[in-house]
Amino acid sequence: MIIRCYGSRGSTPVSGEEYLKYGGDTTCVEIRTIEDDIIIVDAGSGIRKLGNKLIEEKIRNIHLIFTHAHWDHLMGLPFFKPIYFNSSKINIYGCPFTQENVKDMVSSVMKPPFFPVKFSEVSADISLKENCRRSFKIGSIKIESILISHPNQGLGYKFIERGKCFVFIPDNELSFLHPGGLGYKDYVEFSSGADLLIHDAEYTEEEYKSKVSWGHSIYTDALKLALDAKVKKFGLFHHNQDRVDNELDSMVDNCKKLILEKDSELDCFAVSDKFEIEI
Repeated sequence: MIIRCYGSRGSTPVSGEEYLKYGGDTTCVEIRTIEDDIIIVDAGSGIRKLGNKLIEEKIRNIHLIFTHAHWDHLMGLPFFKPIYFNSSKINIYGCPFTQENVKDMVSSVMKPPFFPVKFSEVSADISLKENCRRSFKIGSIKIESILISHPNQGLGYKFIERGKCFVFIPDNELSFLHPGGLGYKDYVEFSSGADLLIHDAEYTEEEYKSKVSWGHSIYTDALKLALDAKVKKFGLFHHNQDRVDNELDSMVDNCKKLILEKDSELDCFAVSDKFEIEI
C-alpha cells in the first residue's frame, strides 16, 4: 500500500514561512491499495489538495473514512471537489458516537448560514455507511478499529494488506482515560509490530501540564508506545498549531536520541503534508 499525507496539523490550519517544512493543513491521509482502491482518512483542510489531484487523475471511486467528528477532521469536506461531480461515487464510513447518524456527522459542515451548499445538494453518488464494527474490508485491505481516548470519542485504524500493517491514531491521549477510551496496553497491543505507526504527538511534557484531558499526547509518550509496540517506523502527528518547523525538528532529534539510548532501530520522523511511503 502507498500512504500519502495531505495534512498533519491539529486543531486549525496555519500558514507562514515558519511552517513550510511540515505544512499547515489539518488531518487528511490517502491510502492506495494494491488493487488501486482509494481510501481517504479524514477530511481536514488537506483534503482540498487531494481532491484536486483526484480530479486531475480522473479518479471517481473513493472511500472516505472518519476517525471522529471534530472540526479539524471535517472542515475540508465542502472544498473536496469530487463531491460536486455526478460521476463520483463516494462511500463514507464512520461511527457517529455523539451524533445520531453518519449523515448528521458529515453534513454538519455544510449547513446554512455557515456554507451556501447543503450536503444534500452535492452531485456525487454518496453512500453513508455507519461503521462502528471492529473490522471490515475494502477490496484487498482489511481494516481494524480501536476506540481512542479523546473527548466525544472516536476511532483509530489499522490497515492490513498482504502482511503489511499501517496503524493510524491521529488523536489520542495516552496519559488520560476519556469515556470510551482504552488503556495504554490496549494501544500497544493494537500497534504491535506495525510497519508504520502514525500517532498523536502534540505536546511537550511542559505544555501538557496545563493541557491534561484536552485529548492529545506528550510526544515522548507516543514514542514510548512505538518502542513498546516494536513498530518499524513511527511518525509524530497532530502537530500543535503553534509548533514551527525548527521546534518539530528538535522534537524529532530528541526522539532519535531516546531511541539510541534504548538501542532500538526504530525509524522516527515528524509527518509532513508531503509525506509519502510505500509499505
